[in-house]
Amino acid sequence: MAGTKQIKTALVSVFHKDGLDELLAKLNAEGVKFLSTGGTQKFIESLGYECQTVESVTTYPSILGGRVKTLHPKIFGGILARRDNEGDKEQMKEYEIPEIDLVIVDLYPFEQTVADAASSEQDIIEKIDIGGISLIRAAAKNFADVVIVPSKAQYGELLDILNKQGAETTREQRRDFACKAFGVSSHYDTAINGWFLKS
Repeated sequence: MAGTKQIKTALVSVFHKDGLDELLAKLNAEGVKFLSTGGTQKFIESLGYECQTVESVTTYPSILGGRVKTLHPKIFGGILARRDNEGDKEQMKEYEIPEIDLVIVDLYPFEQTVADAASSEQDIIEKIDIGGISLIRAAAKNFADVVIVPSKAQYGELLDILNKQGAETTREQRRDFACKAFGVSSHYDTAINGWFLKS
Protein backbone atom coordinates (compact mmCIF):
# COMPACT_ATOMS: atom_id res chain seq x y z
CA MET A 1 0.00 0.00 0.00
CA ALA A 2 1.30 3.44 -0.93
CA GLY A 3 2.92 5.44 1.85
CA THR A 4 2.17 2.80 4.49
CA LYS A 5 3.26 3.67 8.03
CA GLN A 6 3.33 1.51 11.13
CA ILE A 7 1.69 2.72 14.34
CA LYS A 8 4.08 1.95 17.20
CA THR A 9 3.29 4.63 19.81
CA ALA A 10 -0.04 6.36 20.47
CA LEU A 11 -0.59 9.51 22.49
CA VAL A 12 -4.08 9.28 23.98
CA SER A 13 -5.56 12.26 25.83
CA VAL A 14 -9.34 12.53 25.80
CA PHE A 15 -12.08 14.26 27.77
CA HIS A 16 -14.73 11.67 26.80
CA LYS A 17 -13.70 8.07 27.51
CA ASP A 18 -16.86 6.36 26.19
CA GLY A 19 -16.20 4.11 23.22
CA LEU A 20 -12.44 4.21 23.74
CA ASP A 21 -12.01 0.78 25.32
CA GLU A 22 -12.58 -1.26 22.14
CA LEU A 23 -10.09 0.86 20.19
CA LEU A 24 -7.48 0.59 22.97
CA ALA A 25 -7.96 -3.18 23.10
CA LYS A 26 -7.19 -3.53 19.39
CA LEU A 27 -4.21 -1.17 19.54
CA ASN A 28 -2.82 -3.07 22.52
CA ALA A 29 -3.29 -6.38 20.68
CA GLU A 30 -1.29 -4.92 17.79
CA GLY A 31 1.59 -4.08 20.14
CA VAL A 32 1.07 -0.31 20.13
CA LYS A 33 2.54 1.48 23.17
CA PHE A 34 0.46 4.08 25.01
CA LEU A 35 1.47 7.52 26.23
CA SER A 36 -1.02 9.59 28.17
CA THR A 37 -1.96 12.15 30.84
CA GLY A 38 -4.04 12.28 34.01
CA GLY A 39 -7.48 10.73 33.81
CA THR A 40 -6.88 9.08 30.44
CA GLN A 41 -3.73 7.40 31.72
CA LYS A 42 -5.64 6.04 34.72
CA PHE A 43 -8.42 4.83 32.38
CA ILE A 44 -5.92 3.00 30.14
CA GLU A 45 -4.25 1.36 33.15
CA SER A 46 -7.66 0.39 34.59
CA LEU A 47 -8.16 -1.72 31.45
CA GLY A 48 -4.94 -3.57 32.26
CA TYR A 49 -2.65 -1.93 29.69
CA GLU A 50 0.74 -0.38 30.36
CA CYS A 51 0.83 3.37 29.81
CA GLN A 52 3.78 5.72 29.95
CA THR A 53 3.06 9.13 31.44
CA VAL A 54 3.65 12.29 29.43
CA GLU A 55 5.38 13.65 32.55
CA SER A 56 7.99 10.88 32.35
CA VAL A 57 8.84 12.02 28.81
CA THR A 58 8.81 15.78 29.42
CA THR A 59 10.12 15.63 33.04
CA TYR A 60 7.51 18.30 33.82
CA PRO A 61 4.35 17.73 35.87
CA SER A 62 0.93 18.97 34.80
CA ILE A 63 1.04 22.63 35.87
CA LEU A 64 -1.13 25.73 36.18
CA GLY A 65 -4.19 23.79 37.26
CA GLY A 66 -3.92 21.42 34.31
CA ARG A 67 -3.66 24.21 31.74
CA VAL A 68 -0.22 22.94 30.67
CA LYS A 69 0.27 19.19 30.28
CA THR A 70 1.32 18.21 26.76
CA LEU A 71 2.73 21.55 25.55
CA HIS A 72 6.40 20.54 25.38
CA PRO A 73 9.03 20.08 22.62
CA LYS A 74 9.42 16.37 23.41
CA ILE A 75 5.73 15.79 22.72
CA PHE A 76 5.29 18.14 19.78
CA GLY A 77 8.68 17.16 18.38
CA GLY A 78 7.58 13.53 18.46
CA ILE A 79 4.47 14.43 16.45
CA LEU A 80 5.89 16.99 14.04
CA ALA A 81 9.22 15.34 13.19
CA ARG A 82 9.49 14.33 9.55
CA ARG A 83 10.54 10.68 9.55
CA ASP A 84 12.39 10.97 6.22
CA ASN A 85 14.29 14.15 7.16
CA GLU A 86 17.85 13.46 8.33
CA GLY A 87 18.09 16.73 10.27
CA ASP A 88 14.86 15.96 12.13
CA LYS A 89 16.03 12.42 12.89
CA GLU A 90 19.35 13.69 14.26
CA GLN A 91 17.62 16.21 16.51
CA MET A 92 15.18 13.60 17.78
CA LYS A 93 18.15 11.46 18.79
CA GLU A 94 20.04 14.41 20.29
CA TYR A 95 17.11 15.58 22.42
CA GLU A 96 15.71 12.10 23.13
CA ILE A 97 12.39 12.81 21.45
CA PRO A 98 10.17 9.73 21.01
CA GLU A 99 8.29 9.14 17.76
CA ILE A 100 4.52 9.48 18.17
CA ASP A 101 2.65 7.83 15.30
CA LEU A 102 -0.97 8.16 16.45
CA VAL A 103 -2.71 10.95 18.36
CA ILE A 104 -6.15 10.29 19.83
CA VAL A 105 -7.51 13.46 21.36
CA ASP A 106 -10.77 15.31 21.83
CA LEU A 107 -11.58 18.80 22.99
CA TYR A 108 -13.10 20.26 26.13
CA PRO A 109 -16.90 20.57 25.74
CA PHE A 110 -16.95 24.29 24.98
CA GLU A 111 -20.35 24.43 23.27
CA GLN A 112 -22.04 22.35 25.97
CA THR A 113 -20.61 24.63 28.65
CA VAL A 114 -21.89 27.73 26.83
CA ALA A 115 -25.32 26.11 26.49
CA ASP A 116 -25.51 25.48 30.25
CA ALA A 117 -27.21 28.54 31.76
CA ALA A 118 -25.41 27.90 35.06
CA SER A 119 -21.96 28.37 33.47
CA SER A 120 -20.05 31.48 34.46
CA GLU A 121 -17.74 33.35 32.09
CA GLN A 122 -14.77 31.73 33.86
CA ASP A 123 -16.30 28.26 33.44
CA ILE A 124 -16.61 28.91 29.71
CA ILE A 125 -13.09 30.32 29.37
CA GLU A 126 -11.64 27.26 31.10
CA LYS A 127 -13.27 25.10 28.41
CA ILE A 128 -11.24 26.79 25.67
CA ASP A 129 -8.91 23.93 24.86
CA ILE A 130 -5.24 24.75 24.18
CA GLY A 131 -3.27 21.50 24.36
CA GLY A 132 -5.90 19.44 22.57
CA ILE A 133 -6.34 21.82 19.66
CA SER A 134 -2.54 22.12 19.33
CA LEU A 135 -2.14 18.33 19.27
CA ILE A 136 -4.83 18.05 16.60
CA ARG A 137 -3.20 20.69 14.39
CA ALA A 138 0.31 19.26 14.82
CA ALA A 139 -0.70 15.69 14.03
CA ALA A 140 -2.88 16.76 11.10
CA LYS A 141 -0.07 18.90 9.67
CA ASN A 142 2.26 15.89 9.76
CA PHE A 143 -0.25 13.43 8.27
CA ALA A 144 2.57 12.12 6.07
CA ASP A 145 3.76 10.25 9.16
CA VAL A 146 1.06 10.54 11.85
CA VAL A 147 -2.56 9.45 12.28
CA ILE A 148 -4.85 11.97 14.01
CA VAL A 149 -8.15 10.86 15.57
CA PRO A 150 -9.71 14.20 16.60
CA SER A 151 -12.94 12.98 18.21
CA LYS A 152 -14.80 9.85 19.27
CA ALA A 153 -16.71 10.07 15.99
CA GLN A 154 -13.57 8.67 14.29
CA TYR A 155 -12.91 5.77 16.71
CA GLY A 156 -14.90 3.34 14.56
CA GLU A 157 -13.11 4.43 11.41
CA LEU A 158 -9.68 3.72 12.89
CA LEU A 159 -10.91 0.44 14.38
CA ASP A 160 -12.09 -0.70 10.93
CA ILE A 161 -8.64 0.06 9.50
CA LEU A 162 -6.90 -1.79 12.34
CA ASN A 163 -9.15 -4.83 11.85
CA LYS A 164 -8.44 -4.93 8.11
CA GLN A 165 -4.79 -3.83 7.95
CA GLY A 166 -3.33 -4.25 11.41
CA ALA A 167 -1.51 -1.25 12.91
CA GLU A 168 -0.72 0.24 9.51
CA THR A 169 -2.25 3.11 7.58
CA THR A 170 -1.85 4.46 4.07
CA ARG A 171 -1.03 8.07 3.25
CA GLU A 172 -4.51 8.50 1.80
CA GLN A 173 -6.11 7.27 5.03
CA ARG A 174 -3.95 9.59 7.14
CA ARG A 175 -4.80 12.52 4.88
CA ASP A 176 -8.50 11.77 5.29
CA PHE A 177 -8.15 11.80 9.10
CA ALA A 178 -6.25 15.11 8.83
CA CYS A 179 -9.03 16.62 6.74
CA LYS A 180 -11.59 15.64 9.39
CA ALA A 181 -9.28 17.00 12.10
CA PHE A 182 -9.10 20.45 10.53
CA GLY A 183 -12.89 20.35 10.27
CA VAL A 184 -13.09 19.69 14.02
CA SER A 185 -10.66 22.50 14.85
CA SER A 186 -12.43 24.93 12.51
CA HIS A 187 -15.83 24.20 14.06
CA TYR A 188 -14.39 24.58 17.55
CA ASP A 189 -12.74 27.94 16.87
CA THR A 190 -15.89 29.19 15.13
CA ALA A 191 -17.90 28.34 18.26
CA ILE A 192 -15.42 30.19 20.48
CA ASN A 193 -15.42 33.19 18.17
CA GLY A 194 -19.23 33.19 18.16
CA TRP A 195 -19.34 33.24 21.96
CA PHE A 196 -16.91 36.17 22.16
CA LEU A 197 -18.95 38.12 19.61
CA LYS A 198 -22.17 37.59 21.59
CA SER A 199 -20.87 37.98 25.13
